[in-house]
Amino acid sequence: MTRPAAPHSALAPIETDALIVGAGPVGLFQVFELGLLDIKAHVVDALTEPGGQCIELYPNKPIYDIPGVPMCTGRELTERLLEQIRPFAPNFHLGQEVAALTRREDGRFDVGTSLGTRFVAKTVFIAAGVGAFQPRKLHLEGADTLEDRQIFYRVRRPQDFAGKHLVIAGGGDSALDWAIHFAKEGAHRAASVVLVHRRDGFRAAPASVARMRELCDAMQMQFLVGQINGLEMAGERMAGVKVTSPDGLTRVVPAEALLVFYGLSPKLGPIAQWGLAIERKQLVVDTEKFETSEPGVFAVGDINTYPGKKKLILCGFHEAALAAFGAARYVFPDKPVHLQYTTTSPKLHKALGVEPPSFDDD
Repeated sequence: MTRPAAPHSALAPIETDALIVGAGPVGLFQVFELGLLDIKAHVVDALTEPGGQCIELYPNKPIYDIPGVPMCTGRELTERLLEQIRPFAPNFHLGQEVAALTRREDGRFDVGTSLGTRFVAKTVFIAAGVGAFQPRKLHLEGADTLEDRQIFYRVRRPQDFAGKHLVIAGGGDSALDWAIHFAKEGAHRAASVVLVHRRDGFRAAPASVARMRELCDAMQMQFLVGQINGLEMAGERMAGVKVTSPDGLTRVVPAEALLVFYGLSPKLGPIAQWGLAIERKQLVVDTEKFETSEPGVFAVGDINTYPGKKKLILCGFHEAALAAFGAARYVFPDKPVHLQYTTTSPKLHKALGVEPPSFDDD
């Protein structure tokens, strides 16, 4: 994979055919479709590694609806997409958010990021999923000072929680998946796992709920119905969390670490200020080329909306293919762009670095 590019000086903007905002699966596949048309791309993402929600939220969760791939995890899908786009050598600018977009007199776009990286792009592709998403956090006294020390909203290194007393808060897939992960036998098993949710009902896969209850029955973890309403401190460290049950009884549950999965709050962020047509926090596009109300700016994946829109990764892949052809007229205004097939086109074989196939039956 191409190494993440260092932030550029404000005096040295990067010129590119296409700038892709978002390095999730659809943004990565957009690189591929653009590459087939000889359109060079740079990719910006607020996260510190490619993969978007697939990496951030469910790297180990199985995905079953990718054509030709019966099952893969979010991480495996990301790895395969990165391998697929390797021939086109995209440049990644990670850990920074696109902040400003303005049109130049020559028709191109000036784009700036939160770290001061500047681009001059012929086209812009917004593949930002649900937008710049942030976890919903605990609103408890002292919680902010413990963030990323004892209170966590994401699990980046599972090994850090091995052998610890954990409390996990939430009732969705992430909470159940991590509770199961840390409760079962294995290298990352915690000393204890207590799952806390406000009710005895979940927004998670039934199989995960069943597995959680099996682990509780086997006394490998515990489930409490209640609300976390306080922290028990020992000096500057958290020693436990206060959980109030529906009958008003409050108990202190020992905790060396608290994992909170209350969901995400998606925000369009600066994109909302770019003057693009928006409907219910999504970008309105056509279905011919998935162009927004601003010529030369395209939107693919979960961030767009149109009649019949379905928020599926495979639909985003289709959108990326048509958007690439829509962008070609801006990148190559004087050159006709013809549809070619990766099976038969020598030009595409060369671009992909593969040997032409042989159809000789002998």
